[in-house]
Amino acid sequence: MLVLAFCVSNPIIELTDLKLKDVAMNFQQRITINPDIRSGKPCIKNTRITVYDILEYLAGGMTEEEILSDFPSLKHEDIQAVFAFAAARERRLSTSSLAA
Repeated sequence: MLVLAFCVSNPIIELTDLKLKDVAMNFQQRITINPDIRSGKPCIKNTRITVYDILEYLAGGMTEEEILSDFPSLKHEDIQAVFAFAAARERRLSTSSLAA
């Protein structure tokens, strides 16, 4: 079972899997935005691989293992950070559209 807990004032997203220890991830340690890299799109730190690239690979049917094999510099935690970033962005968009 996967539980997502969001805190508006804190960028940390807690992902809890009952089969594993609790994992808290601050995606800002792994996802960066630099206007000089990929036109300011959010990228995995120290790479030019965007959050959107990873999401498109997964949506296209690639497994995490295939992505990690194709990009040896990436780690499992980078893929988890992509999910955390996307979830936080979706939450912000949902919240702002409700307030409008």
